[in-house]
Amino acid sequence: MAEASRIFHSTLFPTLSLQLSKPCYNSHVYPSLSLKKAPRPVQCSVSTSETKSTSSNATQEVPWGCDIDSLENAEALQKWLSDSGLPPQKMAIDKVAVGERGLVALKNVRKGEKLLFVPPSLFITADSEWSSPEAGQVLKQYSVPDWPLLATYLISEASAQKSSRWCNYISALPRQPYSLLYWTRAELDRYLEASQIRQRAIERVTDVIGTYNDLRLRIFSKYPDIFPEEVFNMETFRWSFGILFSRLVRLPSMDGKVALVPWADMLNHSCEVETFLDYDKSSQGVVFTTDRAYQPGEQVFISYGKKSNGELLLSYGFVPKEGTNPSDLVELPLSLKKSDRCYKEKLEALKKHGLSASQCYPIQITGWPLELMAYAYLAVSPPSMSKQFDEIAAAASNKSTIKKDLKYPDIEEKALQFILDSCESSISKYSKFLQASGSMDLDVTSPKQLNRRVFLKQLAVDLCTSEQRILFRAEYILRRRLRDMRSGELRALRIFDGLRNIFK
Repeated sequence: MAEASRIFHSTLFPTLSLQLSKPCYNSHVYPSLSLKKAPRPVQCSVSTSETKSTSSNATQEVPWGCDIDSLENAEALQKWLSDSGLPPQKMAIDKVAVGERGLVALKNVRKGEKLLFVPPSLFITADSEWSSPEAGQVLKQYSVPDWPLLATYLISEASAQKSSRWCNYISALPRQPYSLLYWTRAELDRYLEASQIRQRAIERVTDVIGTYNDLRLRIFSKYPDIFPEEVFNMETFRWSFGILFSRLVRLPSMDGKVALVPWADMLNHSCEVETFLDYDKSSQGVVFTTDRAYQPGEQVFISYGKKSNGELLLSYGFVPKEGTNPSDLVELPLSLKKSDRCYKEKLEALKKHGLSASQCYPIQITGWPLELMAYAYLAVSPPSMSKQFDEIAAAASNKSTIKKDLKYPDIEEKALQFILDSCESSISKYSKFLQASGSMDLDVTSPKQLNRRVFLKQLAVDLCTSEQRILFRAEYILRRRLRDMRSGELRALRIFDGLRNIFK
């Protein structure tokens, strides 16, 4: 699987604390894949009809690399790395689970020990030397950004085979990375219908297809001898972007430089560790510091960052066990009602602050951001509050610095009920999928395709179960809060009635 640290709230209730330094609502930061000198934005949509023409290719394999759990090229990779300057290691590549490989300890590893020490000469970056210098010169002439450039570089070096210095590394890369890029549109619609990660996956596929089309029209078609279509095509770009999304590392100590780091990218993720990869200036290599001890034969882990199960599935193709990921969250969709008498005024206020009529906000098991509550206040606010629409919309945006902790006691109950209704609507979608998943017709003929569909369905079930669990917790908290509010109001009314009867 993908193996490295990656690029790419306060709450309503005092008992909950969800800290998000940059609240994100369906706007997670991913690299821009557009080309700087494009005469106009590439318009590309991933429709069901389009997928029909490419779905049969979605599981085609590139002619290089190896199976995802293969060790056939591991020995050659380790020898090449050692010959190229990698110091002796306390870890080795091995199979660690069904369908997985990783790095396991060869010796006792102490807590707080630095491992790896991969030198910069083994990094693949935007400045790496090309086996085909002409290709590199053309892409730099067009000022192609790092991500598309690296994607093209990988394909170019892979096609060069043994004449590339990266031959042993590329041979050890998976032919088909675990990634939602390899799910067809029909599979995304079928298995991830309930989850907001489906839309994120479609957007990512759209970006990759659009980037490839841009490169093909503006560069590859003008230099067919350097970039032949039989090598530089949609399938090879799906592969190269799959590798980048799952293995590219951002190194904070090198001013955020992005790189592929052979050997380091064989490390798998664990939600139980917090250590990450970075460049160590004293040893002049990429290292990580263990935050636990390892015995010989144990798999050694790093953290890919504080990512939700959906994000881990999107880029890396796996879902942690339910309840093991403290960073897990579910994106809750909220929408203004078009029947609202102030719909236009509220929408204008939202647009002013970069929001739309439909927004997704993150909910964790511990709570949700204040921005979500602000959006709920706006959704239920009456016409009499029209002068406050702008203030509330600003509070609903993570881009504004306005005070977020708004209080509107008169409409708080309606706002909480609005959030509860949205939670219950989402829960019903998850329940519908999970109930149907047991009898879902996989509609395949070959054993290999059957295994793949079973695998994808299980990933979807695991993701939906974990996201639904968070929604169930939010539903419980909301119902309890509403019950307390309503019972408090009832007690106040009874006291008032009692006092009124006394003074009759």
